[in-house]
Amino acid sequence: MTTETTGATAPGQQGQPELRRVLGPGLLLLFIVGDILGAGVYAVTGRLAGQVGGIAWLPFLVAFAIATLTAFSYLELVTKYPQAAGAALYAHKAFGLHFITFLVAFTVVCSGITSASTSSGLLASNLLIGLGNDAPGNGLVLTVALGFMLVLALINLRGVGESVKFNVVLTLVEMSALAIVIGIGFYVIGKGEGNLDRITVFENPDDKGLFMAATVATAIAFFSMVGFEDSVNMVEETKDPERIFPRMMLTGLGIAVIIYMLVAVSVVAVIPADEIGTPTNAEAGILIDVVKIGAPDLPIDDVFPFMTVFAVANTALINMLMASRLIYGMAQQHVLPPVLGRVLPGRRSPYVAIGFTTLLALGLITYVRLGSESTIVASLSGTTALLLLAVFTIVNIACLVLRREPSRPHAFRAPTAVPVLGAILCAYLLGPWARLEADMIQYKIAAGLLGLGIVLWLVTRLFHKPEGGHFADIEHMDIDPTDD
Repeated sequence: MTTETTGATAPGQQGQPELRRVLGPGLLLLFIVGDILGAGVYAVTGRLAGQVGGIAWLPFLVAFAIATLTAFSYLELVTKYPQAAGAALYAHKAFGLHFITFLVAFTVVCSGITSASTSSGLLASNLLIGLGNDAPGNGLVLTVALGFMLVLALINLRGVGESVKFNVVLTLVEMSALAIVIGIGFYVIGKGEGNLDRITVFENPDDKGLFMAATVATAIAFFSMVGFEDSVNMVEETKDPERIFPRMMLTGLGIAVIIYMLVAVSVVAVIPADEIGTPTNAEAGILIDVVKIGAPDLPIDDVFPFMTVFAVANTALINMLMASRLIYGMAQQHVLPPVLGRVLPGRRSPYVAIGFTTLLALGLITYVRLGSESTIVASLSGTTALLLLAVFTIVNIACLVLRREPSRPHAFRAPTAVPVLGAILCAYLLGPWARLEADMIQYKIAAGLLGLGIVLWLVTRLFHKPEGGHFADIEHMDIDPTDD
C-alpha cells in the first residue's frame, strides 16, 4: 500500500507553477494496479484460506466490493476537489475541525509505517528462502527485517522521490510473479492433479459459521485491496481527471481482484487441504509453497523469492517516503513539532521525519516479533487494514456531508446509497468480531501509534500557536522537500 505526494507545488499558490499533467489513461491505470498489487496478496492469501478453506476467492471478492464502494466516494471527492491532499483534505472540507483533519492525516501516516513494516517481514523471509534458508530462526528474520528498514532510511535520506515510469517496471515484475503462481496452478489443474472441486468447499478450523468466518477472512483480505486511494494524490498530474479517473480507478480495481481470485484458486488447487492454513513459512506466505509444490522439477522456485523481494521492497520504500513526507508536511503546517520539519541542506531530505518514522517502524517490528504470538506480517498487515478502514469510513461520511457543496462541471457523482453502504461496511469491519483472538494486538498497535501522534499534537498546540490556525493551507500542502 502507498500514498505519496508530488514534488512540485500545487496550483493556486502565489507565484508557483502548476504541476505537469503527464498521466494519461495507460500510465494512470498501471500506477493504480501497481499500487494495489504488491505485498498484500503474498501476506494474506494463506491466512484467509486457512479461515474459509476452498472458497478463498470469496473474501477477495467481498473486499473488492467494499473497496469499490469507497472508491466511488473517492472519485466523487477527487473530481470535486482536484487537489493532492487526499483523505485529510476531504475531512477538512467536510468537518472543519483541525483535530479531525490531523487524526485522518496521522492515521494515513501510520498506515504507511505499518504497511512498510509488514513488507519488511515478507522481504526478510523471502530473501532468506531465496538464499537457501527455508526455516530461518526468529532472530535472523528480525535482524534482516530491521536491517532492511535501515537501508530504506538511508535511501530515503538521499531524497529519492517516486517515479511513475519506475512504477511501471515494478508493476510488470509484480504481475509477472503472480502470473507464475496462476500459471502453475492451471498447469497442475491441466495435468489432472489439482482439485477444483475444493473451490466451493467451506472449511473453518474454529467451527465458525460461514458468515463470521467470511467476515474475518474479508478483514484479512482487505489489506490486499488498499492502494487505489493513493492515486488521488496524482490528480494534479493527470490529463482530464474528470473523465479519466473514474474509468481507470474502477478498471484497476477490477484487474486486481481478477488476479487475486485466480491466485486464490491456484492456491486451493495446488496446496493439500490439510496444509493450506499452515504454510511452510508463515512470514513468507503460501505462494512460495504453490511454486515449490506445483513445479518441483522447474527452477522457478529459485527465482520466485527474489521477484517477491523486488516487488515488496519497492512498496516499502514508497510507504516510508510517504510517511516521512507527511510528517514533514504536518510539521511545516505547525500541526506537529517544528523540529520534525528539519531538512538536510545538501540533499534537501527531511532527515528528522525520516528518523522518526524509521524508529517507529523498528519499534513495531521488534515489539511484534518479540512480544506477540502473531507474526510480523499478520499483525502489521491487519493493523494497516484497520487504520485504512477507519479512514475509508470517514471518507464515505465526508462524501455525504459534502453533497451540500456545489460540484464542478462534469464531476463524478456516486449514487447516494454507495457512500452510505461504504461507511456502514467499513465501520463493520473495524469491529473485534472481524478479527481472530491473536489479531487483537492490532488495536493495541493502532492505539499506540495514534496516541503518540495525539501527544505530539498536544505538545505543538501548547508551545507553538501559529497565526491562521492549523492546516491553514491543506488544499495546497507542499510536503516534498526534495523538489528542486
